[in-house]
Amino acid sequence: MDEARAARLRRLRWHCRRALLELDLMFQRYWRRVDEGHDIDAESEAALTRLVAMEDHDLWELVSGREKTGDPRLNGMLDRLRQI
Repeated sequence: MDEARAARLRRLRWHCRRALLELDLMFQRYWRRVDEGHDIDAESEAALTRLVAMEDHDLWELVSGREKTGDPRLNGMLDRLRQI
């Protein structure tokens, strides 16, 4: 992995820190899984970047399944987050 991508992933990981405890715990589990060798590809990185730009309560509505998104690129990441 090149240094620029590694820096982007470090920033993304930092932005995954949330005020809403449920989201914070979910993202901690996600990054532990990535650290265990489950790589994050460019598509997943882009989807995660879009998700963490959301407000906590809006993001929680998507992750918990109360709200739906019509974007199939986000649906894949949401499914992975729900499975963790």
